[in-house]
Amino acid sequence: MKYRPSDPDRVLDRDQKVIADYEQSGATPPRTAAVAEDRNPNQGLDRAGVISHGLKWTASWSLRLIVIGVATWMFLKVFEMFWSALLPVAVALLVTTVLWPMVRFLRSHRWPPALAAATGLIVAFLVFGGVIAAMAPTVSSQWGDLVNKSVAGVNQIRDQLQDGPLHIQPHQIDQATTTITDKLKSSGDKIAEQVLSGVTLAGRVLIDGVVALILTFFFLKDGPRFLPWLRVSVGRGAGAHLTEALTRVWNTLSGFIRTQAIVSAVDSICIGIGLVVLGVPLAVPLVVLTFFGGFIPIVGAFTAGTVAVLVALVTVGLTKAIIVLVIIVLVQQVEGHVLQPLLQSRSMRLHPAIVLLAIAFGGTEFGIVGAFFAVPVAATVAVLWRYLSEQIDLRTGDASAKDLQAVTAEGRYAAEAGEEHGHKMARLLRRSRNDDD
Repeated sequence: MKYRPSDPDRVLDRDQKVIADYEQSGATPPRTAAVAEDRNPNQGLDRAGVISHGLKWTASWSLRLIVIGVATWMFLKVFEMFWSALLPVAVALLVTTVLWPMVRFLRSHRWPPALAAATGLIVAFLVFGGVIAAMAPTVSSQWGDLVNKSVAGVNQIRDQLQDGPLHIQPHQIDQATTTITDKLKSSGDKIAEQVLSGVTLAGRVLIDGVVALILTFFFLKDGPRFLPWLRVSVGRGAGAHLTEALTRVWNTLSGFIRTQAIVSAVDSICIGIGLVVLGVPLAVPLVVLTFFGGFIPIVGAFTAGTVAVLVALVTVGLTKAIIVLVIIVLVQQVEGHVLQPLLQSRSMRLHPAIVLLAIAFGGTEFGIVGAFFAVPVAATVAVLWRYLSEQIDLRTGDASAKDLQAVTAEGRYAAEAGEEHGHKMARLLRRSRNDDD
């Protein structure tokens, strides 16, 4: 019978039986090396050496993880310090991904780069300004009615509280109103501080918008020169990797923006038709809100839908509000199960859990802007992770350069270099094993 050190009970029972036999016979147990070796079930490598190697491996990787964690924390802190400066850059990059197809078309027809970039910005301004101009009359004409119906809805709720099953007395409602009013009065300084903070925020948004506009112009005008400059600056090998990885990131972000724009447009149009048919006021602003809310997956659509249902509840009653809710849920289901799988590229697919975690982290750390940029950042990290995984496969021999689909010539060069590097590593490992043998 073979005894295992990981199952010591049988070994102990055997040794106790041997000792009992010697005690009954009155003989003295032999004290030889053979007896000691026989009593030790560890017949292979010394367990102490194996445990020591395991602890060394664990300590080594623990130290690596600690260093990576500290470096990540420091990166986030530095990123947070420069967030106000990096925000216009991020906004400009996303706007550039939207306008670049038109600017590239103009440049391909021999338009000067500066003129093509300026034309793209002017067209964007005209479209955005047209949307605002189209919404303004609707909002101004229906806003008063919406406010009056909101007040009527509040009064109706008060009447229900008094006459309904709760039978809340009027003086209790007045007392609650007085308490809230006194609380607001006592918090006047804080409210004034918040208003001042809001004015400061509005000024910062205006400045960031102007900076982002200028950066967008330069990105559209000089963007094609960035990768050649980067290759010259960092060298052939690193330049090839950066060119391929950044091109994939650019393609992914461009596809993400275009896909989200199409999906958001379909959602907003379908929901808008339902709002118009049901006679819900402010249908056009709600459609625009739904469109822009679609760029924040899951959370944005939920928020825009909630606003639409509340407006319908206040203005056209409970029944039509429920119908609006049903329409929004149906549209969201069609989006999640038909539009997204059909339009979203494979390189962009992210698990809903990752999307929610990214939005939660971005919203917690950087507010609404962080929630908006959370998915593009998560997609960028996913693209870089896939590229790194491909390079590891090339070096382990699990993939060859011809198996990978490079999007640039530099990517093909980097893949072939990675495959050759993997062959060199394999030869070195075989030589090392032979030397050990």
